Amino acid sequence: MRVLILGGTTEASALARLLAADARHEATLSLAGRTARPLPQPVPVRSGGFGGVAGLVEHLDRERIEAVVDATHPYAARMSVNAVAACAEAGVPLASLRRPAWERQPGDLWQEVPSTAAAAAALGDPPRRVFVTVGRQELHVFAAAPQHRYVARLIETPDQDGLPPDLVLLRQRGPFDRAAEERLLREQAIDVVVSKNAGGSATYAKIAATRALGLPVVMIARPDKPVGHVVASPEAALAWLDHQRSLRGV
Repeated sequence: MRVLILGGTTEASALARLLAADARHEATLSLAGRTARPLPQPVPVRSGGFGGVAGLVEHLDRERIEAVVDATHPYAARMSVNAVAACAEAGVPLASLRRPAWERQPGDLWQEVPSTAAAAAALGDPPRRVFVTVGRQELHVFAAAPQHRYVARLIETPDQDGLPPDLVLLRQRGPFDRAAEERLLREQAIDVVVSKNAGGSATYAKIAATRALGLPVVMIARPDKPVGHVVASPEAALAWLDHQRSLRGV
């Protein structure tokens, strides 16, 4: 069965590995193209957008895609909107691989906000030393609060203008461990952490580190995303694909 994985997450890569080892499926992994040097994958990879809903419908038809798994980042709302609409129009079954969100634990000092702009405003007026882990696409938002000193961890250097004036860039790729995260927060004398509620284990160490050090976190809430059939793991996605094969009598 020809499968399209909408990726960019550790779960998408894990599903790609499962499908690469399963001769019953022929998978392609689609990436947004925001990372110039993505990690190698065990299945063919396409990069870049589809051109909206119409472009994705055309791609599904041209490539004879029989099932789609949306394993995009929890904050990649536009792609998920397009996937639901395109799969409905094309009559292609869609599964949405949704990693559970992080949940507040005893000792967590979270201030939950609805957006990155709200996170910048929530930092307040007095200067603070802020560890920002929101990705390079939205880093410019914090220029609206230039009084703070920012430390941002990114895979690649941001290419937009208007970044905060007092900004230190750390080019690092996860996963990270708690001891290293605690050490980083201490060395940079961080007062507050800004994070998206990405879920999963790859970057949770920073949350555990803030809890251990008693640091506050400005937590940006997840956007509401439309979904297909929801699965919680790559293994569950594979089981769903097997079920789709059985429905086709393959």
